[in-house]
Amino acid sequence: MNSARIKVLGVDPGLTRCGIGVVEGAPGVPLSLVGVGVIQTLASAALEERLLTLESELILWFDKFEPDVIAVERVFSQHNVRTVMGTGQAAGIALLLAAKRGIPVMMHTPSEVKAAVTGNGRANKSQVADMVVRILSLKEAPKPVDSTDALALAICNIWRAGATSKIEGALAREKSRIAKLVKK
Repeated sequence: MNSARIKVLGVDPGLTRCGIGVVEGAPGVPLSLVGVGVIQTLASAALEERLLTLESELILWFDKFEPDVIAVERVFSQHNVRTVMGTGQAAGIALLLAAKRGIPVMMHTPSEVKAAVTGNGRANKSQVADMVVRILSLKEAPKPVDSTDALALAICNIWRAGATSKIEGALAREKSRIAKLVKK
């Protein structure tokens, strides 16, 4: 398989801790860790200050690593509305910055990421971390877990990109075929 290598910045959004991970690779070839970290904000700070901190730090990551794609965890329903709101606000900052730079964004649910990385959509955090270590040939899982989750998002995106582009190509061919039939 001769796929073009891409650099994906994974964002595990959170208002207190936002995991960031950059992975480079292509489907069918070994992936490599480019960068990993966590953006932290003070829970005692005003919301607008926390969002500003996230924006400033994300800009530094975008500038330093120049990703081809941004992979963001899709916010899903939780029982804690406050947590969902913070996660959504943090994700919104990443989405806005990507849009301003014309960088494509892909969103993945936690179960999609778990399934892509471990083969099990119900895998626990430890299983995901173990697979991230193996896939990226790391000595140990990055800490805190938010950074490992961000790497898993980036891995998922790279591996799913090949399948997604094949599906999109097939759909485009089918649409073209149908359009030709309709013209007859």
